[in-house]
Amino acid sequence: MSVHDPSAHDASAHDASAPGPSTAVRPVADSIPDPLADSVDAPEMPAPRVTEFPAHSVGGGLALLLGLGGLAAGAGMIAAATAVTATGPKAALIVGGILVALSAFLAMCGLNTVAPGEARVVQLFGRYRGTIREDGLRWVNPFTSREKISTRVRNHETAVLKVNDAYGNPIELAAVVVWNVQDTAQASFEVDDFLEFVATQTEAAVRHIAIEYPYDSHDEDGLSLRGNAEEITEKLAIELHARVEAAGVRIIESRFTHLAYAPEIASAMLQRQQAGAVVAARREIVDGAVGMVEAALGRIAEQGIVELDEERKAAMVSNLMVVLCGDRAPQPVLNTGTLYQ
Repeated sequence: MSVHDPSAHDASAHDASAPGPSTAVRPVADSIPDPLADSVDAPEMPAPRVTEFPAHSVGGGLALLLGLGGLAAGAGMIAAATAVTATGPKAALIVGGILVALSAFLAMCGLNTVAPGEARVVQLFGRYRGTIREDGLRWVNPFTSREKISTRVRNHETAVLKVNDAYGNPIELAAVVVWNVQDTAQASFEVDDFLEFVATQTEAAVRHIAIEYPYDSHDEDGLSLRGNAEEITEKLAIELHARVEAAGVRIIESRFTHLAYAPEIASAMLQRQQAGAVVAARREIVDGAVGMVEAALGRIAEQGIVELDEERKAAMVSNLMVVLCGDRAPQPVLNTGTLYQ
């Protein structure tokens, strides 16, 4: 159940169907300024024991032709053995044809088709022997095992998480992370399941960021989840990068898709937001009214329309402030006498 902020303005700003409250994070985590990176309490992951390097492979077209030629030669030798009457040469042709055909078939087992956006992690008897990233038909040692890993860009969206912010208020939030595999060797050998690893670490990072900052900051200089979406999402990207770097994963973008108070405090927070909005609006009205009254008195004095003593100025200021600051239309009162009667 997705419950949004009780304020209509905030709901439209944080709803998943509307543009998220944050902008796209820099695609490369190394480009984020160092002071911002130093301010994030990111976990320290162990150094990788293996990193990706290109596997030795050749074009598969020639290997395919040689393999088919070997199969044809083996079949031809076996067929030729039927025309030989001598036992020795006949047996030699049959055995030789079988060996040639088996060798050609075994060599053809080293053929691999690599599609764009995919890679093959090559292992020989449990030892990492490199990664094939060239697309097309490639040939490697047929005794190796090849694991397919997608290097395409992926999305991971967390479920709506309910956590307490820095002030202890229960809030709901969700995030989407755009990522891809950058180092196939680390993704295969450094973690058990890199898909599950990314999902778990993303949820942990979102929860950690949520409890570090309040939804709305009472201090004007403090960061808040709603008021400083750009800074918060940059910190989220840095922490995500630090968490999933061990799995050879690159974070391209992170964005909050849902941000709202929990239903049990939504009505109370609505009243607080409404009170703040009323106070802010009244402050703007009073500031504008004071400026208008000041301009009116200045024009009257400058053009010499009427001479006003201090008492009349005070009465005019009072009347203008009531008219300009009142939330209802003023009711005029006509004075048929003088100001002092």
